[in-house]
Amino acid sequence: METRFLGNSGLKISSLVLGNWLTHGAQVDDKAAEKAVRIALENGIFTFDTADVYANGAAEKVLGRALRDVDRQDLVLMSKVYWPVKGFGPNDAGLSRKHIFESCHNSLKRLRTDYLDVYQAHRFDYETPLEETMLAFADLVRAGKILYVGVSEWYPDQIRDAAHLARELKIPLISNQAEYSLLWRVVEDGVVEACEHNGMGHLCFSPLAQGVLTGKYRPGETPKEKTRAAHKAGAKFMRRWMQDDLLAAVQGLRRVAEEAGCRMNQLALAWLLARPNVSGVIIGASKASQIEDNVGALDVTIDDHLNALIDDVLGKFVVHTQPEDHPKSPLQRP
Repeated sequence: METRFLGNSGLKISSLVLGNWLTHGAQVDDKAAEKAVRIALENGIFTFDTADVYANGAAEKVLGRALRDVDRQDLVLMSKVYWPVKGFGPNDAGLSRKHIFESCHNSLKRLRTDYLDVYQAHRFDYETPLEETMLAFADLVRAGKILYVGVSEWYPDQIRDAAHLARELKIPLISNQAEYSLLWRVVEDGVVEACEHNGMGHLCFSPLAQGVLTGKYRPGETPKEKTRAAHKAGAKFMRRWMQDDLLAAVQGLRRVAEEAGCRMNQLALAWLLARPNVSGVIIGASKASQIEDNVGALDVTIDDHLNALIDDVLGKFVVHTQPEDHPKSPLQRP
């Protein structure tokens, strides 16, 4: 397993990160989830990404149980704060000092740990002063509850403003977690530049576009049972990809993968690992065998010729700029 520094920090992470959005505590049972974690560890993945809102706290609990017998110093654990978990009270969401402190302590309990390696602002909070948010993170760093700070799905100006405050407060803001894939390249429109300038690395989620880039969803066919597109929670995040003309274009990646000597999923992951500013790529798994398959991406080299073929195949279906009807953060808390 390749290791990389997360941004300009001294923290090393595995280049492939196991995430549990839509899987642990929801799409897969606990036994399968624990097996996936074990297989990840056996394949050199020691970095795990979760969030308090995943399965309303259940995902953190499952991960905590799965890692209970692993030496904590051998792991990098990352979680997030913003969304409401169980209630919708006036202080149950956002990035206020109150919500950040309470959410952090609850995540630590569920994960069975004394600290988080990286604690991430899951979205930007337009209703809380950024100074209040960053000071709360700073106090958690100084209290030893979190070691590093990250953000997720923030705009370039928000990243720059947060980085300025982080320097003033002398705390390590080291990462931005964002959707990034062959089909969704929005971060290349200013976000990567803002992160590079401020020493922050990218953590990429949905690298396979919810499974679309594996080629398993074909035009004109109903998604197979137990796939993410057939799962109620997953289907709503996949609507923009489940169009026959797009799915037909994606099938064209098969010949590109064959030329690269790999599978389609490995091609998509290898492409991300070769992009500037990428520190880690977050993979999900509904079964352990998917982890072993995805690790094969580390043996794939993406050159200019393959890049050109990929762009030619996907063409107009690649999203380069943030759609107005798909904002990164809600203007008001849930």
